[in-house]
Amino acid sequence: MLRTPLCDLLGIELPIVAAPMGPSISGPELAAAVSNAGGLGIVSFGANPPPLLRRLVERVRELTDRPFGVNYLLPFTIPEQVDVCVEQRVPVLSTFWGDPAPYVGAAHDAGLKVLHQVGSVADARRAVDAGVDAVIAQGAEAGGHVAGGVATMVLVPRVVDAIAPVPVIAAGGIGDARGVVAALSLGAAGVALGTRFLATAEAAAHAVHKEQVVAATEEDTALTTMFGGGWPDAPHRALRTPFVAQWLGRGQQDDQPVIGESSFAGERIPVRRFSKATCGCGMLERVATRRPRWSRGMIDVRQACVRRGDQRHLPETW
Repeated sequence: MLRTPLCDLLGIELPIVAAPMGPSISGPELAAAVSNAGGLGIVSFGANPPPLLRRLVERVRELTDRPFGVNYLLPFTIPEQVDVCVEQRVPVLSTFWGDPAPYVGAAHDAGLKVLHQVGSVADARRAVDAGVDAVIAQGAEAGGHVAGGVATMVLVPRVVDAIAPVPVIAAGGIGDARGVVAALSLGAAGVALGTRFLATAEAAAHAVHKEQVVAATEEDTALTTMFGGGWPDAPHRALRTPFVAQWLGRGQQDDQPVIGESSFAGERIPVRRFSKATCGCGMLERVATRRPRWSRGMIDVRQACVRRGDQRHLPETW
């Protein structure tokens, strides 16, 4: 069984975290599926008001009795939303894009663990100073919001060295067992994967979205600020569709027409062009429709390494 100190910290069987995606893609069903498979599922808080957020937490608990987390995008978070996690004793509080310090104390007092995602060594140090329990080091290959410009292979060992012994979770461009082994060989205590779990039946993404992600290659994404949605300096990694290619280089686009609707903060809202984006691609074979498909493919890292002759990279404690 693959086990690292992160497993002991979070009470999970395997050092695999499902990175939160979008306001609602990472819902209770996906979080519970990952947790039930031995990893850590995380629900996106979706800027939901406290009553709805509380119902999401309750729904996760109906589906799993294992540890899970709720993620907060800090620029859109108010204290009352975090209070829900604290009051409900959600095992893990996950934060991104801001200062987690205002929430760490209350979380720890309630017995919660706090993970914070960063894109630089400096931000990792600040997160540790704030008292977080583990840091997610997100490389520039990641899908969705990207906090920094350093590649995963470079960023992870730098963060590991800078904040030891605080555990580091590697994120960005990891989509199969080889990526997990690479991250652990860099000193990470675990990995966070988003796009890999987007292509599952439990993810609340549109079927066409999933199919496009699976069909894409590593050359079919672009890092751009056009999907800021009014949020300045918030680059996204998006699929390089013909439409995106046409608009690349023009920066953030405001005052765009409404092209559909979605769910945000518990209500149906209009979706304007350039308000949504994803992802990291190139390692997905198909949309997984049943748990054994992705749990065997992603979690049994030892078997994958032995099969490929990569045993030399395995930690001695495995």
